[in-house]
Amino acid sequence: MPAPGGRAEEPVYRPVLAARRGELEALGHLDDALAPMLSPILQLSEVDRTVIDSLTRLPPGLLPAVDIGTLPDTTAAALLRWGVPLVPVIGLTDDAGRLAALGATARAHTQRAVVRLRLRQDRAGPDATTTAVERIGRHARLGPEQCDLVVDCGDVCCPADVRLAEPRVRRMLDWSRRHAWRSVSVVAGGMPPTLSRLPIDEPVRVERWDWLLWQRLTDLGVAFGDYGVTPAAIPTQPTVDRHLTVTYTGNGAWWIHRWSRRRGQGDQRVADLCRTLMSAPHWPATGASFSWGDQEISRRARRGAGAGSATNWMAWSTSHHLAHVLDALTRPARATPSR
Repeated sequence: MPAPGGRAEEPVYRPVLAARRGELEALGHLDDALAPMLSPILQLSEVDRTVIDSLTRLPPGLLPAVDIGTLPDTTAAALLRWGVPLVPVIGLTDDAGRLAALGATARAHTQRAVVRLRLRQDRAGPDATTTAVERIGRHARLGPEQCDLVVDCGDVCCPADVRLAEPRVRRMLDWSRRHAWRSVSVVAGGMPPTLSRLPIDEPVRVERWDWLLWQRLTDLGVAFGDYGVTPAAIPTQPTVDRHLTVTYTGNGAWWIHRWSRRRGQGDQRVADLCRTLMSAPHWPATGASFSWGDQEISRRARRGAGAGSATNWMAWSTSHHLAHVLDALTRPARATPSR
């Protein structure tokens, strides 16, 4: 699949990830052979030295798109000054000034951009959407052939969401054929907004409805994208979960492990969680070598490496998730969800 120069002709997976320490650490430990098959969108909520350092240490062949929709127009130019390679993300409702700034960023570095069409926010018919694309071309000076189209469904968390989203996505993909996009991806989130109501001290299966939605669209030949192991919509008032939690991706489902903390037994509880995970059917056949995250989980099972923090657990869960999805997408026989 890799093309000359280390990039894949068409990346097979486009995750949308928050540009936080955990997710960036998972990307930083991605196997070099997998990097060309991955085209992440990083959502920046702030820009500091830690984020910059993490972005500059990503594996060779991994070129992220960066969404700075909540930040000032000058952010993209600042990232370029700091030597961060990026593909800017453009929204259909961006104003003329922001479009000009993002277009200049694209032309200065990659000659590419990502157009992110949000189904729930950009509610317009095909003609109005075409007008918005023409407006992007006019102000950003980028044509569809220079852009990757991402159809973002937001959260899809139950069978009713899948049934509602599928016809809308099909209509949007039918519209997309009016333009010569570099690639077309469908992105959705499937993680419940909160895990605090799930049982503790036992693995709990949670369906990956985002994966099921994409499987129903495979006849259209679009690339797969998700939100990693987090929901698409971050709660405005997130519930604080004081339990040890790891979200582990399996075939068609996540396995949520929430272990209670006991005073003075942090390492022991983490070791118990990790041993339970490693003895489960969803632990990969190749064991700890499957991903960097699995290696770290295996180390904690021996109680010698420390319990880790919530950021560490997010990094390890994300690392396994990225490896699992790429494994499923490149081996179609394994891609059928288990029931």
